[in-house]
Amino acid sequence: MTRVALVPGCLALLPEYASLDDPVDELRAACLAAVAWLGEDVRVIAGAQGARVASALLAEVGTAPVSSGEAAYLIVGNGSASRSEKAPGHLDPRAAGFDDVLGTALATPDPAALGALDLGLAEELWADVGPIVEAAELLGGVRAVAVDYDDDPYGVRYWVARWEGPLSRSASPAA
Repeated sequence: MTRVALVPGCLALLPEYASLDDPVDELRAACLAAVAWLGEDVRVIAGAQGARVASALLAEVGTAPVSSGEAAYLIVGNGSASRSEKAPGHLDPRAAGFDDVLGTALATPDPAALGALDLGLAEELWADVGPIVEAAELLGGVRAVAVDYDDDPYGVRYWVARWEGPLSRSASPAA
């Protein structure tokens, strides 16, 4: 059985942004639990910012990413950053609908819907879904799904989710 987890590429999760009053304590706890659940051998699927966050989370739970061999997968991505006037991407009325489709596809899971996400719209909404689209096929055949966090603090939609199931060799994304 292969394990796959999704965490957001939220910079507030990086140690250099830590403070005495953690503004994302619930999100951090969910991320650390999901990353620890993956085990020792973890392959990261992320953009540049997401890779920084993944490295910090992996270090905090005491593991390091691998580049080959059998592994669990850590996907780093998030929904829109346009859900409120104070969001980084400011309010965009299309954000809620986009995030609803994405959230349903993550919870179901629906690899076809994830693979068909509109990347142009995602970019306009400041959504980091490239790694999610890249890894969508990993979710085919999933037998267990857990959504540990689903919220939009600061107008950015974040999910922490875990999936477990068989992984076909053809579904393995490039590292």
